[in-house]
Amino acid sequence: MLEIGKWQSLTVVRRKDFGIYLGEDQNAEETVLLPRKQVPESLKIGDTIDVFLYRDSMDRKIATVHQPKLVAGEIAKLKVVSVGAIGAFMDCGLERDVLLPFKEQTTRVSVGEEYPVYMYVDKSERLCVTMYLYPHLHLDPPYQKGDPFVGTVYEYKEHMGAFVAVENRYSGLIPKSELFQRIRVGDVVQGRVLNVREDGKMDLSIRRLAYQQMDIDGDKILENIRQRGGVLPFTDKASPDIIRAEFEMSKNEFKRAVGGLLKKGLIEITGTQIRICETSVKESLPIRNEIKKKTEKRRKEL
Repeated sequence: MLEIGKWQSLTVVRRKDFGIYLGEDQNAEETVLLPRKQVPESLKIGDTIDVFLYRDSMDRKIATVHQPKLVAGEIAKLKVVSVGAIGAFMDCGLERDVLLPFKEQTTRVSVGEEYPVYMYVDKSERLCVTMYLYPHLHLDPPYQKGDPFVGTVYEYKEHMGAFVAVENRYSGLIPKSELFQRIRVGDVVQGRVLNVREDGKMDLSIRRLAYQQMDIDGDKILENIRQRGGVLPFTDKASPDIIRAEFEMSKNEFKRAVGGLLKKGLIEITGTQIRICETSVKESLPIRNEIKKKTEKRRKEL
Protein backbone atom coordinates (compact mmCIF):
# COMPACT_ATOMS: atom_id res chain seq x y z
CA MET A 1 0.00 0.00 0.00
CA LEU A 2 1.32 3.42 -0.96
CA GLU A 3 1.07 5.44 2.26
CA ILE A 4 0.97 9.22 2.31
CA GLY A 5 3.32 10.94 4.76
CA LYS A 6 5.88 8.17 5.04
CA TRP A 7 9.15 7.03 3.51
CA GLN A 8 8.86 3.84 1.45
CA SER A 9 11.24 1.70 -0.57
CA LEU A 10 9.54 1.32 -3.96
CA THR A 11 10.37 -0.42 -7.24
CA VAL A 12 10.72 1.23 -10.65
CA VAL A 13 7.78 -0.09 -12.72
CA ARG A 14 8.06 2.00 -15.90
CA ARG A 15 9.80 5.06 -17.27
CA LYS A 16 8.31 8.08 -19.03
CA ASP A 17 9.78 11.30 -20.43
CA PHE A 18 8.45 13.22 -17.41
CA GLY A 19 9.65 10.74 -14.76
CA ILE A 20 9.33 7.19 -13.47
CA TYR A 21 6.43 5.31 -11.94
CA LEU A 22 7.05 3.40 -8.73
CA GLY A 23 5.16 0.57 -7.06
CA GLU A 24 5.50 -1.94 -4.24
CA ASP A 25 6.85 -4.44 -6.80
CA GLN A 26 7.46 -4.56 -10.54
CA ASN A 27 3.94 -5.86 -11.23
CA ALA A 28 2.14 -3.39 -8.98
CA GLU A 29 -1.13 -1.93 -10.24
CA GLU A 30 -0.98 1.10 -7.96
CA THR A 31 1.92 3.37 -8.87
CA VAL A 32 3.15 6.85 -8.03
CA LEU A 33 5.20 9.30 -10.09
CA LEU A 34 8.71 10.46 -9.17
CA PRO A 35 9.30 13.59 -11.33
CA ARG A 36 12.14 13.41 -13.85
CA LYS A 37 14.25 16.11 -12.18
CA GLN A 38 14.54 13.89 -9.06
CA VAL A 39 15.34 10.60 -10.82
CA PRO A 40 18.96 9.40 -10.47
CA GLU A 41 20.55 8.79 -13.88
CA SER A 42 21.63 5.26 -12.97
CA LEU A 43 18.14 4.11 -11.90
CA LYS A 44 16.71 1.28 -14.07
CA ILE A 45 13.40 -0.58 -14.26
CA GLY A 46 13.33 -3.14 -11.44
CA ASP A 47 15.59 -1.07 -9.16
CA THR A 48 14.35 0.20 -5.81
CA ILE A 49 14.53 3.71 -4.39
CA ASP A 50 13.51 5.33 -1.08
CA VAL A 51 10.91 8.07 -1.54
CA PHE A 52 8.51 10.15 0.55
CA LEU A 53 4.85 10.28 -0.55
CA TYR A 54 2.47 13.24 -0.38
CA ARG A 55 -0.17 14.93 -2.55
CA ASP A 56 0.74 17.64 -5.06
CA SER A 57 -1.22 20.82 -5.89
CA MET A 58 -3.47 18.76 -8.19
CA ASP A 59 -4.25 16.44 -5.26
CA ARG A 60 -2.40 13.52 -6.91
CA LYS A 61 -0.11 11.17 -5.03
CA ILE A 62 3.47 12.15 -5.77
CA ALA A 63 6.88 10.84 -4.71
CA THR A 64 9.94 12.85 -3.76
CA VAL A 65 13.50 12.10 -2.72
CA HIS A 66 13.68 15.43 -0.88
CA GLN A 67 13.81 15.27 2.93
CA PRO A 68 10.70 16.80 4.57
CA LYS A 69 11.07 18.59 7.90
CA LEU A 70 8.84 15.97 9.54
CA VAL A 71 6.82 12.90 8.58
CA ALA A 72 3.38 11.69 9.66
CA GLY A 73 3.47 10.83 13.36
CA GLU A 74 6.29 13.23 14.23
CA ILE A 75 6.49 16.59 16.05
CA ALA A 76 8.65 19.51 14.88
CA LYS A 77 8.63 23.31 14.65
CA LEU A 78 7.51 24.69 11.29
CA LYS A 79 7.32 28.25 9.97
CA VAL A 80 4.04 29.86 8.86
CA VAL A 81 4.35 31.11 5.27
CA SER A 82 0.77 32.31 4.72
CA VAL A 83 -2.70 32.43 6.27
CA GLY A 84 -5.78 31.72 4.17
CA ALA A 85 -9.51 31.17 4.47
CA ILE A 86 -9.24 27.66 5.92
CA GLY A 87 -6.12 28.01 8.03
CA ALA A 88 -2.40 28.64 7.87
CA PHE A 89 0.13 27.06 5.54
CA MET A 90 3.51 25.99 6.89
CA ASP A 91 6.82 25.22 5.23
CA CYS A 92 7.41 21.48 5.67
CA GLY A 93 10.34 21.22 3.26
CA LEU A 94 8.27 20.03 0.30
CA GLU A 95 7.15 21.82 -2.86
CA ARG A 96 3.64 22.02 -1.40
CA ASP A 97 3.17 23.68 2.00
CA VAL A 98 1.21 21.77 4.65
CA LEU A 99 -2.12 23.01 6.04
CA LEU A 100 -2.65 23.93 9.69
CA PRO A 101 -6.48 24.24 9.92
CA PHE A 102 -7.91 26.96 12.13
CA LYS A 103 -9.57 24.32 14.33
CA GLU A 104 -6.15 22.74 14.97
CA GLN A 105 -4.54 25.95 16.29
CA THR A 106 -4.01 26.46 20.02
CA THR A 107 -3.42 30.17 19.33
CA ARG A 108 -3.73 32.42 16.30
CA VAL A 109 -0.51 32.12 14.34
CA SER A 110 1.50 34.80 12.51
CA VAL A 111 3.34 34.67 9.20
CA GLY A 112 7.08 34.22 9.69
CA GLU A 113 6.75 32.68 13.17
CA GLU A 114 7.54 29.05 14.04
CA TYR A 115 5.25 26.76 16.04
CA PRO A 116 5.46 23.13 17.19
CA VAL A 117 3.09 20.85 15.27
CA TYR A 118 2.26 17.16 14.82
CA MET A 119 1.83 15.85 11.26
CA TYR A 120 -1.08 13.57 10.40
CA VAL A 121 -3.02 12.34 7.36
CA ASP A 122 -6.61 13.60 7.22
CA LYS A 123 -9.70 11.74 5.98
CA SER A 124 -8.98 12.87 2.40
CA GLU A 125 -5.45 11.43 2.59
CA ARG A 126 -3.86 14.88 2.65
CA LEU A 127 -1.03 15.86 4.95
CA CYS A 128 -2.06 18.28 7.70
CA VAL A 129 -0.61 19.44 11.01
CA THR A 130 -2.06 20.24 14.42
CA MET A 131 -0.84 22.27 17.39
CA TYR A 132 -2.77 20.08 19.83
CA LEU A 133 0.17 17.92 20.81
CA TYR A 134 -1.02 16.39 24.10
CA PRO A 135 -2.62 13.23 22.55
CA HIS A 136 0.64 12.55 20.72
CA LEU A 137 3.05 12.93 23.67
CA HIS A 138 4.38 10.05 25.77
CA LEU A 139 3.65 9.59 29.46
CA ASP A 140 6.73 7.55 30.34
CA PRO A 141 9.37 10.28 30.81
CA PRO A 142 12.92 9.25 31.78
CA TYR A 143 13.02 12.25 34.16
CA GLN A 144 13.12 12.65 37.92
CA LYS A 145 12.53 15.59 40.23
CA GLY A 146 15.32 18.14 39.82
CA ASP A 147 16.42 16.99 36.36
CA PRO A 148 17.04 19.70 33.73
CA PHE A 149 14.78 19.80 30.67
CA VAL A 150 14.41 21.58 27.33
CA GLY A 151 11.07 21.83 25.55
CA THR A 152 8.72 23.91 23.41
CA VAL A 153 5.54 25.62 24.57
CA TYR A 154 2.61 24.36 22.47
CA GLU A 155 -0.40 25.71 24.38
CA TYR A 156 -1.16 28.27 27.07
CA LYS A 157 -4.21 28.31 29.34
CA GLU A 158 -4.66 31.28 31.64
CA HIS A 159 -6.02 29.25 34.56
CA MET A 160 -3.43 26.45 34.29
CA GLY A 161 -0.17 27.63 32.76
CA ALA A 162 2.01 26.70 29.78
CA PHE A 163 1.96 23.24 28.26
CA VAL A 164 5.36 22.05 27.07
CA ALA A 165 6.49 19.29 24.71
CA VAL A 166 9.71 18.18 26.40
CA GLU A 167 12.16 16.99 23.72
CA ASN A 168 9.10 17.04 21.40
CA ARG A 169 8.19 13.75 23.07
CA TYR A 170 7.02 14.05 26.70
CA SER A 171 4.17 15.94 28.36
CA GLY A 172 4.96 18.78 30.75
CA LEU A 173 3.23 21.76 32.36
CA ILE A 174 4.68 24.97 33.76
CA PRO A 175 2.01 25.79 36.38
CA LYS A 176 0.67 29.32 36.52
CA SER A 177 2.32 29.70 39.94
CA GLU A 178 5.72 29.26 38.24
CA LEU A 179 5.13 31.80 35.47
CA PHE A 180 6.35 35.32 36.23
CA GLN A 181 7.50 36.23 32.74
CA ARG A 182 5.86 36.59 29.35
CA ILE A 183 5.70 33.31 27.50
CA ARG A 184 4.27 32.47 24.08
CA VAL A 185 3.34 29.39 22.14
CA GLY A 186 6.43 28.41 20.17
CA ASP A 187 8.93 29.57 22.80
CA VAL A 188 11.75 27.14 23.59
CA VAL A 189 12.13 26.93 27.37
CA GLN A 190 14.50 25.19 29.74
CA GLY A 191 14.60 24.66 33.47
CA ARG A 192 14.09 21.83 35.95
CA VAL A 193 11.49 19.18 36.68
CA LEU A 194 9.46 19.96 39.80
CA ASN A 195 7.55 16.71 39.93
CA VAL A 196 6.71 13.61 37.91
CA ARG A 197 3.13 12.58 38.56
CA GLU A 198 1.87 9.01 38.75
CA ASP A 199 0.19 9.42 35.34
CA GLY A 200 3.54 10.38 33.76
CA LYS A 201 2.84 14.10 33.38
CA MET A 202 5.56 16.45 34.57
CA ASP A 203 5.35 19.74 36.46
CA LEU A 204 8.11 22.08 35.33
CA SER A 205 9.81 25.29 36.38
CA ILE A 206 11.85 27.68 34.27
CA ARG A 207 13.29 29.40 37.34
CA ARG A 208 16.39 28.39 39.27
CA LEU A 209 16.45 27.18 42.85
CA ALA A 210 15.77 30.02 45.31
CA TYR A 211 19.40 30.60 46.35
CA GLN A 212 20.50 30.64 42.68
CA GLN A 213 17.63 32.81 41.49
CA MET A 214 18.15 35.42 44.19
CA ASP A 215 21.37 36.80 42.68
CA ILE A 216 19.88 36.84 39.18
CA ASP A 217 16.81 38.72 40.43
CA GLY A 218 19.01 41.07 42.47
CA ASP A 219 21.02 42.05 39.41
CA LYS A 220 17.79 42.65 37.50
CA ILE A 221 16.38 44.90 40.24
CA LEU A 222 19.63 46.84 40.58
CA GLU A 223 19.84 47.48 36.86
CA ASN A 224 16.21 48.63 36.79
CA ILE A 225 16.85 51.13 39.60
CA ARG A 226 19.95 52.47 37.83
CA GLN A 227 17.94 53.02 34.65
CA ARG A 228 15.44 55.02 36.73
CA GLY A 229 18.17 57.35 37.94
CA GLY A 230 18.85 55.50 41.18
CA VAL A 231 15.35 55.47 42.70
CA LEU A 232 12.56 52.87 42.58
CA PRO A 233 9.19 54.47 43.45
CA PHE A 234 8.00 51.52 45.56
CA THR A 235 9.37 49.01 48.07
CA ASP A 236 8.95 45.33 48.84
CA LYS A 237 5.59 46.23 50.39
CA ALA A 238 4.16 46.96 46.93
CA SER A 239 1.32 44.81 45.60
CA PRO A 240 2.19 41.51 43.85
CA ASP A 241 0.64 42.84 40.62
CA ILE A 242 2.97 45.86 40.53
CA ILE A 243 6.01 43.68 41.19
CA ARG A 244 5.00 41.10 38.59
CA ALA A 245 4.35 43.79 35.95
CA GLU A 246 7.69 45.53 36.57
CA PHE A 247 10.03 42.61 37.25
CA GLU A 248 8.24 39.41 36.14
CA MET A 249 8.78 37.80 39.54
CA SER A 250 6.67 36.94 42.57
CA LYS A 251 6.49 39.18 45.63
CA ASN A 252 8.43 36.61 47.69
CA GLU A 253 11.18 36.48 45.07
CA PHE A 254 11.31 40.27 44.96
CA LYS A 255 11.56 40.53 48.76
CA ARG A 256 14.27 37.87 48.84
CA ALA A 257 16.32 39.66 46.19
CA VAL A 258 15.85 43.06 47.85
CA GLY A 259 17.00 41.53 51.14
CA GLY A 260 20.14 40.26 49.44
CA LEU A 261 20.90 43.70 48.01
CA LEU A 262 20.37 45.29 51.45
CA LYS A 263 22.84 42.88 53.05
CA LYS A 264 25.42 43.76 50.42
CA GLY A 265 24.89 47.47 51.13
CA LEU A 266 23.94 48.18 47.52
CA ILE A 267 20.53 49.70 48.26
CA GLU A 268 18.58 51.38 51.05
CA ILE A 269 14.86 51.61 51.73
CA THR A 270 13.59 55.10 52.56
CA GLY A 271 9.86 55.45 53.20
CA THR A 272 8.13 54.40 49.99
CA GLN A 273 11.24 54.15 47.82
CA ILE A 274 14.27 51.97 47.25
CA ARG A 275 17.46 53.90 46.50
CA ILE A 276 20.89 52.88 45.39
CA CYS A 277 23.38 53.71 48.13
CA GLU A 278 25.69 56.63 47.36
CA THR A 279 28.76 54.45 47.90
CA SER A 280 27.28 51.93 45.52
CA VAL A 281 26.75 54.62 42.87
CA LYS A 282 30.37 55.76 43.13
CA GLU A 283 31.67 52.23 42.93
CA SER A 284 29.30 51.08 40.25
CA LEU A 285 30.80 52.79 37.20
CA PRO A 286 33.77 50.41 36.77
CA ILE A 287 31.66 47.30 37.35
CA ARG A 288 28.35 48.25 35.70
CA ASN A 289 29.24 46.59 32.40
CA GLU A 290 30.37 43.48 34.25
CA ILE A 291 27.01 43.21 36.04
CA LYS A 292 25.18 43.61 32.73
CA LYS A 293 27.26 40.83 31.18
CA LYS A 294 26.66 38.56 34.16
CA THR A 295 22.90 39.22 34.09
CA GLU A 296 22.67 38.51 30.36
CA LYS A 297 24.69 35.32 30.76
CA ARG A 298 22.38 34.06 33.50
CA ARG A 299 19.29 34.87 31.46
CA LYS A 300 20.67 32.81 28.56
CA GLU A 301 21.41 29.95 30.91
CA LEU A 302 17.74 29.90 31.90
